[in-house]
Amino acid sequence: MYNERGQVTFVTPEELDFLQNFSGLGSCNPFGPDRERFERLLLGPAFVSHPEESLHELLVRDPYRRGTNFHQVLRLAEERLGAVRDRLAAGAQPDARELTLYQDAGLLMLYRRHVDGFTNLIRAAEEGGRSSVRGFYRQFRREWAHFFDIPGLRVPALFEPAHVFACLYQIQRAYHHIFRFIVGQSPASARLRAAVWDSIFTHDLRRYATTLYPRMSDMTTLITGPSGTGKELVARAIALSAYVPFDEEREVFRGSPLASFHPLNLSALPSTLIESELFGHRRGAFTGAVGDRRGWLEQCEPGGSVFLDEIGELDPEIQVKLLRVLETRGFRALGDTADQRFRGRILAATNRDLAREVAEGRFREDFYYRLCSDIIVTPSLREQLAGAPGLMDEMLRFLARRIVGEAGDELAGEVSVWIAENLGEAYPWPGNIRELEQCVRSVLIRRRYQPLQVVASGARDEAVRAFASGSFTADELLSRYCTLVYADVGSYQEVARRLEIDRRTVKSRIDPVLLSRLRGETGGSSEA
Repeated sequence: MYNERGQVTFVTPEELDFLQNFSGLGSCNPFGPDRERFERLLLGPAFVSHPEESLHELLVRDPYRRGTNFHQVLRLAEERLGAVRDRLAAGAQPDARELTLYQDAGLLMLYRRHVDGFTNLIRAAEEGGRSSVRGFYRQFRREWAHFFDIPGLRVPALFEPAHVFACLYQIQRAYHHIFRFIVGQSPASARLRAAVWDSIFTHDLRRYATTLYPRMSDMTTLITGPSGTGKELVARAIALSAYVPFDEEREVFRGSPLASFHPLNLSALPSTLIESELFGHRRGAFTGAVGDRRGWLEQCEPGGSVFLDEIGELDPEIQVKLLRVLETRGFRALGDTADQRFRGRILAATNRDLAREVAEGRFREDFYYRLCSDIIVTPSLREQLAGAPGLMDEMLRFLARRIVGEAGDELAGEVSVWIAENLGEAYPWPGNIRELEQCVRSVLIRRRYQPLQVVASGARDEAVRAFASGSFTADELLSRYCTLVYADVGSYQEVARRLEIDRRTVKSRIDPVLLSRLRGETGGSSEA
């Protein structure tokens, strides 16, 4: 294909449009709406709609492994990219934009061809064994050369094979850990996966791979949400998906996030011990310090993470020291005079309303602003179940398999029957996923589960405490308030008048479990 001057044409207008959309698909958040948008643009009438499934169910699938539309896109890309690559080899001269799109497409095709190999590396690392990185990398290197080692093609540093290999391995680890630690197909779960992906790569994957990948340790992530909603699991998904450089000369990865995740529950330790755990100490720094001890900040390798659970419990004096770490990356061990440099990433979590803690003087404002640049909110179990009727069975299977292994499916069925017969679908699961897991364990051991019993005016007190701590979503707040007022007046119409909302809204918002508890406390009766 030649232009009017007899030169080899690089791409046709149709191919250029395809490459632009293919590049967008490869760099977008795969758990967000852009993924489906680009698939539609690339496939046109061939796009397969799934009217029986909601959008969020499509978004939570791993598109590189199971997405029907994505596989159609890849088949088209193989054909079109092959033709474009042949023109490059024949002497076509792309402009800067065309070359960028070709390089993006080549990266995506490399990932597609080697995704199984990256998955095997992950499994081998988790099992404590070794997979043949050397043979795998050499095969990858040959594929890389097919796309990028072309006479006259100037490849920027971003596309050097060792860095490409490290980035694609990181992408597959991110998929693996996000799906491993965040279960469910509810809209809330899909949003959580998308948020975790952005915390790992930011919203711009190309910019991440070009300039940000060595700087992500400077980014602090604050994970908030009710107790028992899996905040540490979110932290693990982020930490275990960190970038690991690949040493091309030795053909090994330089480090492993699996060995450099350091969780510390701040509420379980006294302040003096927290300082020692974080910063370390030197012999004689305090009574009982009979030797030197390296703290988590010192032990954390480049690419590793320190997870500070219950950050809202931290004393102001230690907040000041951690603030210095976040601002300067420097710290000192207790009893030492020499500065050290923290080389990892800080992840923090809390179920407290830190804005309220700042307003009431219990949490430093400057420290809060160092934490809040990246915030992830974990949804309650109730929120997740409300958006996905089949999610309960999926979560029960996940938890049961983690507890008993291969017999998990049978146990999950037993727990599901017990919940349906004894708690019902309306049970609110105030302890979230942690409570559900204990229900599974209890049914396994005793064939029953006893929810936490709150005595006296417990239901009202519980609602007031949750309201004061900011634990309710707007929907939950309206539901609880409607139920509390209804328990007092016994009339939908009167509740509607007092709250100035429609009677039908009141009726739809009544929480039957909470209402039953309130009536048990007051002896109230229902509206006729």
